[in-house]
Amino acid sequence: MIGTLDVIVLDCPDPKALSEFYAELLGMTVASRDDDWVELVGAGDARPIVAFQRVDGYRAPEWPGQDVPQQMHLDVKVDDLDAGEQQVLAIGATATGSGDTTFRVYLDPVGHPFCLIKPSD
Repeated sequence: MIGTLDVIVLDCPDPKALSEFYAELLGMTVASRDDDWVELVGAGDARPIVAFQRVDGYRAPEWPGQDVPQQMHLDVKVDDLDAGEQQVLAIGATATGSGDTTFRVYLDPVGHPFCLIKPSD
């Protein structure tokens, strides 16, 4: 092992707004915030943290196309895909209609794809 995962960074046009979406989605809290950078931490300041950095001229990924590649995505484990879907849509996600019985793909408020995944039964 060379190292451990410490920070997952998402480029975005408004770090405060996108961090609020992910704080609600993942149950994390703000550790630090300024106009250009916000960091979220889990319980007990657990690593990795999720950070959001302001990018001027931000271009949202195109999914499933690759004119602007998705660049990264998060898999978020849930117990119930239907309940999880209702919750992410309520906080601003967009359903893509892609997925199957074990996962569904969504877009966050600025177009980053993420998946809700269900553990195998």
